[in-house]
Amino acid sequence: MEVARALEWFPAPGKLNLFLHVLGRRPDGMHDLQTVFRLIDRSDRIGIRTRDDGEIRFSGAFGSENLCLQAARLLKDKTQSALGCDIALEKSLPVGGGLGGGSSDAATVLLVLNRFWQLHLSRGELMQLGLRLGADVPLFLFGRTALGEG
Repeated sequence: MEVARALEWFPAPGKLNLFLHVLGRRPDGMHDLQTVFRLIDRSDRIGIRTRDDGEIRFSGAFGSENLCLQAARLLKDKTQSALGCDIALEKSLPVGGGLGGGSSDAATVLLVLNRFWQLHLSRGELMQLGLRLGADVPLFLFGRTALGEG
């Protein structure tokens, strides 16, 4: 019989764009941008515990569309880990408020599961994986003030 483990809680910080410059229009109609991202103290909270049965379960806003759940599934698919997890999300950052809450939540899940599942992926590998979830996810995996261009 498996003993239930408690969730461990981790902050998923928000970010501010200190400025945003539109550098021009690309041939595909999108704009090239330049910005500086700064992490802030306000954050969501992600609760995670491993599961030995390989299942991934999530409780929080947006159900199967949530980036936390998508991040866990993506990491499991990439690494073929036999482990699973329970994930709980407590939102503090406003949805759609430009603070990067969903991206930060996904990055936090990738970082924590990389450690909990003992995957030993490098930060660079996690950033490449995170890019598949959203353009801001690598910023939160990088974890400090950064210049963003593109």
